[in-house]
Amino acid sequence: MADIKIWEFYEELNEIVYVADMDSNELVYMNRRAREIYGVSSIEEIKGRKCYELLFGSQKPCAFCCNTKLKPGYFLEEMRYDPVLKKRFIVKQTMLEEDERRYKFELAVDLSAWNQWGKEYEANAIMVNEGLRVAMSAHSPEESIAILLEYLGQVLKSERVYIFEESEKGTFDNTYEWCASGVVPQRENLQDVPFEAVSMWYQRFYNGENVIIKNLENIRETDPAAYEYLKPQNIHSLVVSPLVSEEKIIGFYGVDNPPEQFLGHITTLLQILGHFLISLFHRRNHIRRLEALCFQDQLTGIGNRHAMNEYIASMPSEKSIGILFYDVMGLKRTNDTMGHQAGDNLLIRASKCLKEEFKDYALFRVGGDEFLVLCTDIEEKELLQKTEHVKTEMRKCNVNMALGLVWRPDSREDMDKLITQADDLMYENKRAWYAGVTKGKQ
Repeated sequence: MADIKIWEFYEELNEIVYVADMDSNELVYMNRRAREIYGVSSIEEIKGRKCYELLFGSQKPCAFCCNTKLKPGYFLEEMRYDPVLKKRFIVKQTMLEEDERRYKFELAVDLSAWNQWGKEYEANAIMVNEGLRVAMSAHSPEESIAILLEYLGQVLKSERVYIFEESEKGTFDNTYEWCASGVVPQRENLQDVPFEAVSMWYQRFYNGENVIIKNLENIRETDPAAYEYLKPQNIHSLVVSPLVSEEKIIGFYGVDNPPEQFLGHITTLLQILGHFLISLFHRRNHIRRLEALCFQDQLTGIGNRHAMNEYIASMPSEKSIGILFYDVMGLKRTNDTMGHQAGDNLLIRASKCLKEEFKDYALFRVGGDEFLVLCTDIEEKELLQKTEHVKTEMRKCNVNMALGLVWRPDSREDMDKLITQADDLMYENKRAWYAGVTKGKQ
């Protein structure tokens, strides 16, 4: 991970990203999308080439070059027509400093899709430009998505803006939501929505159309499944647009109860900004995969020591804390006599026992055979009950674990000392267990 440059997080973004040395104008990076557009087969191929030569077909630095205006932490934005690609872009540029070198980072969002919108072009261009500007000012794709939904809700004077993403089960989850003041949020109630509820919408999506409902009562008979979901949310009108990635519909997003005069603009706006949302999803998913590598134990799928440290740093000090330090007994002997696959299966079974009982708390693998559970805001009696339930699960899964337990009414004591104390108690329990096994063999 140490050798990964910050701009490489944009590799799977569907918009153009490139990085050039500001002193030499030599390209050092182009993401996958940029390489495809400019016919570059690999990053190695761009090394030593000037950005103005490859990107703009010029023999000298571009007249519009903003290098002298760039500084770290601030973005310059402009709308630009690229004569080489014959497309319009919103371009966002900043300076990055790394290894005592200055780099220009540029991200270009393709706005050529505007050309098909005829008379609505100018109005939508202004709204799209501003929407992208505010969304791209965020530090993460999650923030960008939240900012963009808020912007859409405000500019379209709607009550609610939301995104639904298809789950692995084929159902739909409301993953993002913005609500106007006084509007009751619905996100928690709209998880695992069955396909049947939106099946008629998908028929429209497959035909390249949006869904526009001007009066909810009009679909009571024609689309009862959707009506039953929408009516309890106090929706009387909506516009919904599909989210398409690599020619596959992965979900949809829309606005509830907008003013009727905005309906024509909304369909256009959602179609254009949907491409930008897909780019944010790609970047979000890429970051999540990297975070999983950094903070997740790859064998068991639970948090590792890095995740533990992050969690401890954010724990509320005023709430009670239960610390459970578990050690899987017999792992070395299993590895030695049955092989490492059997040892891995033993650890997976052990983690499954703990996941089952402590799914609402923080669980980490902190060593080869050691697991740590941190339970905030829990009573001591409940904590002890949970440890008894784990013993029952261990018998079912053919696992044995030693345990050290510490409980405090608040988290103001030094956590390292409390975890060490739980670790020491676990080793006492472990020694007692091995002593009992040895005694039983005599």
